[in-house]
Amino acid sequence: MYMRLLTRLYSAMAGPRPVVLSGPSGAGKSTLLKKLMKEYDSVFGFSVSHTTRQPRPGEVNGKDYHYVTREAMQAGIDRGEFIENAEFSGNMYGTSKAAVQDVQNKNLICILDIEMQGVRNIKRTDLNPIYISIQPPSMKVLEKRLRDRKTESEESLQKRLHAAQVDMELRNQQGEEDSRVVVGEGPVHSSSLLEHSPSLQRKLLHALLNNFSPKI
Repeated sequence: MYMRLLTRLYSAMAGPRPVVLSGPSGAGKSTLLKKLMKEYDSVFGFSVSHTTRQPRPGEVNGKDYHYVTREAMQAGIDRGEFIENAEFSGNMYGTSKAAVQDVQNKNLICILDIEMQGVRNIKRTDLNPIYISIQPPSMKVLEKRLRDRKTESEESLQKRLHAAQVDMELRNQQGEEDSRVVVGEGPVHSSSLLEHSPSLQRKLLHALLNNFSPKI
C-alpha cells in the first residue's frame, strides 16, 4: 500500500527534493534508512557521506561511507566540493555535491543521513530538503543502545551523549521545523522496527505529501 502511494506521489512531483534524516547515534536512523532503501529502492536513493573515521565491523567503503583521510577531505572542502561538513569526536563528516547529484541524476529522492551540526550547515544552503528528525524516547534508552553496540570508547560515548542531550534540548526550546519520529524502547533492530514500520511510513509519507509540490 505505502509503496503504491509513494510511487504515485513521486510521479506527480515537480522535482524530487532531498530528505534529510537527522538524530543522534543510536536513535534508529541507520535502521530506518536501510528499511527505506530495501522496500522503496525505486523511489529513494542514498547519498553516501564522507568521513575520516575508521569503518565499523560490517561497514563497506562506498556503501556506508566514503572513508577518506583528513587531508583528502579537507582538500575537497577547500575546493568547495561539499554541501556541508562537520567535525565530531575527532572525526570529519560531510556530504559532497557529487554524492547528491549522483542520486538525483537517477531521478530518485535523495536521502541524506546527517548529524545535527551538519543539518544546521545545510539550512544555510539552497538545497531546500525535507527534514525528518529521528529521536530516541529518552537519554537512558540512547545510552543503553550505544553501550550495547560496543563500538565506542567511553570518552567518545560521553561526547555523543552530551551532544545528543544538547541537541534534544535545543530542538524542544526552538521548535525545529521538521517532522519528528521517536523510535521506541529497546534496541533498534530490523525485526523490531518492522513492528513500528506502519507508523514510521505514515509519518514519512505525511512529510512528503506536505512538502512536495505537485505538477500543474
